[in-house]
Amino acid sequence: MTATTSSETPAPDEWHKTVCILCSANCGVELRVDGREITRVRGNKSHVASLGYTCEKALRLNHYQNGMKRLQSPMRREPDGSYTAVDWDTAIREVAAGFTEIGQTHGKDKVMYYGGGGQGNHLVGVYGSATRRALGITVRSNALAQEKTGEAWVEGRLTGAHTHGDFHHAEVSIFLGKNPWHSHGFNEARRVLKEINKDPGRSMIVIDPRRSETVDLADFHLAVKPGTDAFCVAALLGALVQEDMVNHAWLAEHATGTDRVLQELATVDIADFSHRCGIDEAQIRAAARRIGKAVGGVSIYEDLGIEMAPHSTLVSYLQRLIWILVGSFNVPGGTTTHSGLAPMFSYGATGNEPKAPVTGGRIISGLVPCNEIPDMIMTDHPDRMRGMFIESANPVHSLAESPRWREAMRALDFSVVIDVAMTETAREASYVLPASSQYEKSEATFFGASFPENHFTVRAPVFKPLEGTLPEAEIHARLARELGLIDDDIIDKLRAAAHDGLKPFGAALIETSKANPAMAAIGPIVMYLTLGDTLPDGMADAAPVWFSAHQCAMRFTDAVKAAGFEDVADEDLGDALFNAIITSRDGVTITKHTYEQGWTMVRTDDGKVHAEIPELLDDLAALAFAPVDHRSADFPFILSAGERRAFTANTVMRDSTWRKKDPDGALRLSPADADALGVVNGDKIRITTPG
Repeated sequence: MTATTSSETPAPDEWHKTVCILCSANCGVELRVDGREITRVRGNKSHVASLGYTCEKALRLNHYQNGMKRLQSPMRREPDGSYTAVDWDTAIREVAAGFTEIGQTHGKDKVMYYGGGGQGNHLVGVYGSATRRALGITVRSNALAQEKTGEAWVEGRLTGAHTHGDFHHAEVSIFLGKNPWHSHGFNEARRVLKEINKDPGRSMIVIDPRRSETVDLADFHLAVKPGTDAFCVAALLGALVQEDMVNHAWLAEHATGTDRVLQELATVDIADFSHRCGIDEAQIRAAARRIGKAVGGVSIYEDLGIEMAPHSTLVSYLQRLIWILVGSFNVPGGTTTHSGLAPMFSYGATGNEPKAPVTGGRIISGLVPCNEIPDMIMTDHPDRMRGMFIESANPVHSLAESPRWREAMRALDFSVVIDVAMTETAREASYVLPASSQYEKSEATFFGASFPENHFTVRAPVFKPLEGTLPEAEIHARLARELGLIDDDIIDKLRAAAHDGLKPFGAALIETSKANPAMAAIGPIVMYLTLGDTLPDGMADAAPVWFSAHQCAMRFTDAVKAAGFEDVADEDLGDALFNAIITSRDGVTITKHTYEQGWTMVRTDDGKVHAEIPELLDDLAALAFAPVDHRSADFPFILSAGERRAFTANTVMRDSTWRKKDPDGALRLSPADADALGVVNGDKIRITTPG
């Protein structure tokens, strides 16, 4: 196939429905364009999830599409460190040869895949999975392993499933190291926060050292000292247990392993832990009592503020014990499991995780720890990584110790980066392949975690691909062909079947997969080359969603039917869901559950919550002896990096002028610290960190 195209240059007076790609909320928006410029942005009131909601970030989307210097040719690194533009045929041939040589010389397991999509482009990872299998890559990681795998490990032990709070209806909402005013995390975040604030029957608790915009709307601000969240949450739990605000009947029916949990929490010194985290004991007890008396659900959201801080995995466990102890699980307003087209994490190996090559770090949900990656490269260990395939990610800039990452990249035998710009990581790679932007191809994400209804949106391209770029689907297809994995006779037969209809295509694909395991291994690419040929103009990249739709329909048949497909026969449900997704620009409600069905998604062996995690209860017992101050005479301040603000968007923006406010990303200091240093707003200061 050729690159994704849109049929005509968009008309300047036409509104084009798509989504915002700057955070995981992926709010539905409408764009007006002039040529290749986005001239106006507004919320899409017809979008099934966001209902017209958007924040100020989306209004600046043109700075993503046009505010950076785009790559328009594959770039090859020369021996002197410079880069030479080469044609696509040469690039594909040499990239395939580079990885093949590593596999033949050192073994296919000596190549690592990093990335696979950001806040708005997860189909990248779907195609990347095909290329991983084609190259025999078994080691992978992405940004989730920097911050979210501790939480995933806890979820795997407790429920074997991902969970999410129902903040739209919760009587008590708790935000832990999170400022949803800017970071969102659920649909219509600011609307919901305002509704909670105005409702006297509802309450909001925010645990955060800083007085954030969310704190301004909260009933309780537990202003912990930086890095002491574990003491605060443990004190809340201690109050719940010691004042007997526990739902014992619910625990007896729905949970196991609660005896030791209750025993440990009964010994928590609430006064001492309150003092350690810098909060008055009476305030902690008052917050706990508000949680304990709630009858309309308790929902909790943790985020990077604790996931990038001391005791992060322990806090991920302790905060979940709150909703477990009060029985606020799979109930309206509470924390729930949820369905979806594809899971973000896998929990099958929880408790028996494999170890990373070289370092021995725990591989959670298939991801090696991010901060161990340079150590897996810069060593004389026989299993060290020799190559990297990096896609839609910028680890040299976004992970810890950038200088060490640059050194590690240069130590590789071969590396390739697929991205839209010459990023900090791209500047260290053997090859850089230019991708089309997220508005130049069909794309989607798998973030959706709503319950009882969940949604999915495939968006169509707004622009033709920039000259010289290719969508990732085409890049991976060309690599697969160069590696000799594409049988044109099979592709032709499957394409013909697809033109006969989805039913004949499905039957032909199943038959082909059984007879040709190598082709089955690159299934997303096969679907792109075959089914993609039959899809509406510009939608070929979304062909693998057909498989996900069928998986969803088979696993959640009743819920899919309840979402608007009641009259569809079971055997036609996957195709009907796919057709709805691929043709709607407003998103689709893909599942609608009852709360009782939420329990069918709990993947423990007995279908109950397994409350006891012995390793973390040991950590809780040791918490009384843990330090609370991580400063030193040489480094007297705590730096909290990565704060969400009105104009932050991970690493997707490369044009600083997109920031309408706070153009320099100013450092925040407490007034007392600023006075002590003798600095005022607008001053410049130098920050030095250890290492």
